[in-house]
Amino acid sequence: MGRIKSLTIKRTAKKLLEENPDIFTENFEKNKKIIQELVECDKRTRNKLAGYITKLKKQEK
Repeated sequence: MGRIKSLTIKRTAKKLLEENPDIFTENFEKNKKIIQELVECDKRTRNKLAGYITKLKKQEK
């Protein structure tokens, strides 16, 4: 079983994906760098967002 993401993380990640669907990939490291440029947040939040976006992109496939 995985960890449960907060509603804030889910909403922010989905919003970022809607605004920029083509720049995110299935690669966690690339997504981290993209999020760092787009959103000003701490390291932990950035990693959670990147992980959730990566998960969503893999599910899309």
